[in-house]
Amino acid sequence: MSPLIDFFFGQYATYATVDIVLEAIAVCLGLISVWLAKHNKVALYPIGMISTGIFVHLLWKWMLLGDMLIHAYYFMMSLYGWYFWQQKKQGKTIHTITRMSKRERWTSALLFVISLWVVYKIYLLFGMWDNGTAYVDNFTTALFFVGMWLMARRKIEHWIFWIVGDAISIPLYFYKGFTITSIQYIIFTLIAIYGYRAWKKTLNSPLQTV
Repeated sequence: MSPLIDFFFGQYATYATVDIVLEAIAVCLGLISVWLAKHNKVALYPIGMISTGIFVHLLWKWMLLGDMLIHAYYFMMSLYGWYFWQQKKQGKTIHTITRMSKRERWTSALLFVISLWVVYKIYLLFGMWDNGTAYVDNFTTALFFVGMWLMARRKIEHWIFWIVGDAISIPLYFYKGFTITSIQYIIFTLIAIYGYRAWKKTLNSPLQTV
């Protein structure tokens, strides 16, 4: 194995083959889901749920509790988003892309603070707050919690939370030893940037589709 390959993927030498395959499948499905989100397609939810379900299993196995909570929350919010996006009246979609209301800004701020507190308490409960990534895990978890809720509500601002959280997750997951997932977040960041531009272009457009 070359030094470069060993640097990026050497940590997988101790992983079970089935776990590596599952991570790769989850990453691919996650990328497809985000691409569908960029194009404002409701199919992002069932595909994303399979990806998050796999990650919940893997992250629980690897005892990455903050990350596991993120994906478990993704799964639940995907159910809500799937339902919310498909609501129609007289054959027309009710909930199209919109901006956050004042109430939703306050709700987002509250959700962010609650997320910080809950994840902190969970890390304390399992004696994991002192590890080197706990603070960053807590911050990114809060970002993603808010971002996922806003995406389920079809708010354009959710992309901003994804962009920041995804960018932070690139070095974070590499540091944790999950190079495949780190690469996924590089692509996620790029898609999120283009997704924000695409949603902004179609904001309140009658041509929006699901």
